[in-house]
Amino acid sequence: MSKVIVIGGGAAGMIAAIQAASKGHKVLLLEKNEKLGKKIFITGKGRCNITNACDMENLFKSVMRNRKFLYSAFYSFTNFQVMDFFKMHGLTIKIERGERVFPRSDHSSDVIHTLQQELQKQRVDVRLHTEVTNVLVKEKEVEEIESKENITKIKVELANSQKEMQKQIKGVMLADETVLFADAVIIATGGCSYPSTGSTGDGYKFAKKLGHTVTELRPSLVPLETKEDWVKELQGLSLKNVSVCIKKEKKLLFEEFGEMLFTHYGVSGPLLLSASSVVNDYIDHMPLSMEIDLKPALTREQLDKRILRDFEENQNRQFKNALQKLFPAKLIPVIVNLSGIFPEKKVNEITKGERRRFVELIKAFPLTLTKFRDFNEAIITRGGVQVKEINASTMESKQIKGLYFAGEVLDLDALTGGFNLQIAWSTGYLAGDSIC
Repeated sequence: MSKVIVIGGGAAGMIAAIQAASKGHKVLLLEKNEKLGKKIFITGKGRCNITNACDMENLFKSVMRNRKFLYSAFYSFTNFQVMDFFKMHGLTIKIERGERVFPRSDHSSDVIHTLQQELQKQRVDVRLHTEVTNVLVKEKEVEEIESKENITKIKVELANSQKEMQKQIKGVMLADETVLFADAVIIATGGCSYPSTGSTGDGYKFAKKLGHTVTELRPSLVPLETKEDWVKELQGLSLKNVSVCIKKEKKLLFEEFGEMLFTHYGVSGPLLLSASSVVNDYIDHMPLSMEIDLKPALTREQLDKRILRDFEENQNRQFKNALQKLFPAKLIPVIVNLSGIFPEKKVNEITKGERRRFVELIKAFPLTLTKFRDFNEAIITRGGVQVKEINASTMESKQIKGLYFAGEVLDLDALTGGFNLQIAWSTGYLAGDSIC
């Protein structure tokens, strides 16, 4: 039996601790927050998009970086095994549009509660309010009958203030010193996204000190700012069933159909969050041009006929008052202004050329993307511990025996839809399962 320390009580850390303990290891889970799963609690707008019920091909396609690295992890703990795990432990789930999996209750707290119950059942020692300040590796020579070999021992330093806090919370002393020793350590500290949940990049600091490479860190699955000031007038407007394309000059970077949201600074919603992940390589090459097809189900010819029909029904009305059937009320003043058609002009006076330009505006509503929002609003972190330095079959460091990484701390990210949590479940499970 090995002594295992898991640093981080998020999705990856909890599942890693559960799996390691189920194999007979003595597991200590350290979490610096006052409770486990703070980031899980806010995912999916508080509903927790546990995973995605797609096939394996689409699961891999939804990973944006280093998808081949996840082969062993995804097949060791598949999305369907994740669903079975939660169902087996009493959580009722449901599958919604886009194969997104949620708890039937729509409460992310039920997901956390399920994990906490299993941690307790597996006798994992959970210590909250416990901040790890350093992960140290110590090598010593051990005499054997005929040979000598280097045995790697790992110790974890705790913040000095944590010792007294632990006495108060747990009623037990850690030790006179603030150092814990372990045979294996799993770093599952998350990334830099939503730092209010405790994701402040601690794992990257540990990894660098231990000789690992950390690739450039960027916010991803994050809203985007726009150049146009008039977006403020559309704040809170959600558009469903629209198509968005993003270009750098003439190069098409992203094109997808779905739902988006206007904010006081720009654009957000599922479409734009996914777009931010796809176009992240161009974060240093802004601005990017964006077009919204407000009526993707209609060709330009069909749309022109639709507009003509609406105009005939409202031929004596002013242009600004004849668009209620085409657009949400909040969008009408903006699109009228951008159309170049005088708002008070009677619709029966609008020329064919004006109407065609109006059709083009509807099919290619223009915006200019200028900036990604920061980590405070990012769902995930792009970048992390370089996966070339990690054994993909075990999640163990290739450089330090007994050191494992799991979850967002690794250079892995995916689209929205439960795929990033699946990465956390799979890598955490594999790390916990691989400890000898």
